[in-house]
Amino acid sequence: MNDFVVADPKKCIGCRTCEVACAMAHAGENALDHLTTDTFSPRLQVVKTAKVSMPVQCRHCEDAPCARACTVRAIVQSGNSVQVVEGRCVGCKACLIACPYGAIELIVSDTDETNTRVEALKCDLCVKNDSGPACIKVCPTKALHRVEGAQIAGRLRNKRLKAALGAINTIGSN
Repeated sequence: MNDFVVADPKKCIGCRTCEVACAMAHAGENALDHLTTDTFSPRLQVVKTAKVSMPVQCRHCEDAPCARACTVRAIVQSGNSVQVVEGRCVGCKACLIACPYGAIELIVSDTDETNTRVEALKCDLCVKNDSGPACIKVCPTKALHRVEGAQIAGRLRNKRLKAALGAINTIGSN
C-alpha cells in the first residue's frame, strides 16, 4: 500500500503555508532568489470555501488512474508512492483528466528563449528530502499527517482478524 499525506479539515485554517513550503522545497538552492509568481508551483492546492479549507494533493493511488492514462510512462509507481519521471512528460493532459482528485497540475516552463515545455506536477511526498514532506513540517495547526501504507495494511489485517475471531466466538456460543 502506498504512503500519502492527508489533511484534517477541522484543523486547517487555509493559511497556505503548506503551499509555500512545497514550492520552496522543490525550487532548489537559492529558492528565494528565483521564485516569482510565474515560477511558484506548489504540488498541492489549498481549497477554501465558506465552511471548509484544506489542501488537495495526490493520494498516491494503488492502481493510479493517472499512471494508467499516461501514454509515455511519465507517471510510475516507485517505492511506496506514485512519481512523475522528470523530462519524460510530453504535456498531453491525459493524467490531468484521469486523476479523480484533481491533484495534478500542468506547468509551463521555458527551456530556452524560443521553446517552452509543459509538464505534469503532483505531490511527490518530498522523496528527495530526508525529513519527509515539507508541508507537514510547517503546518501551524498540525492539520497534515503522513499516512504510511504499511501501517494501514497492518490495521486492516488486525480489523479482519478481530472480525473473524468475533464471528467464531458468535458461532461457538450458539
